[in-house]
Amino acid sequence: MAKKIPMRMCVTCRERFPKKELTRIVASPDGEVKVDPTGRMPGRGAYVCSNPECLEKAIKQHRFDAGLHCKVDAEQVSSLFEQKEEGGDA
Repeated sequence: MAKKIPMRMCVTCRERFPKKELTRIVASPDGEVKVDPTGRMPGRGAYVCSNPECLEKAIKQHRFDAGLHCKVDAEQVSSLFEQKEEGGDA
């Protein structure tokens, strides 16, 4: 029997992708928002696909606020993704 691939939905385009293809943003129990490279950090997670337009829309339309059930600063999310692209979270 084939192994089941976990699927998740992008908060912006609402398309389903394999979990490994999406970037997870997590709101930890202490209220800190981070990019989760492993997909295993504790806390509430929201996923966004690799399309740059989806990320921009998610920030502008406050999609992470709804997905994470908390207020997320747009500048904070932008800086998290910039750090991820530079390899700062490795």
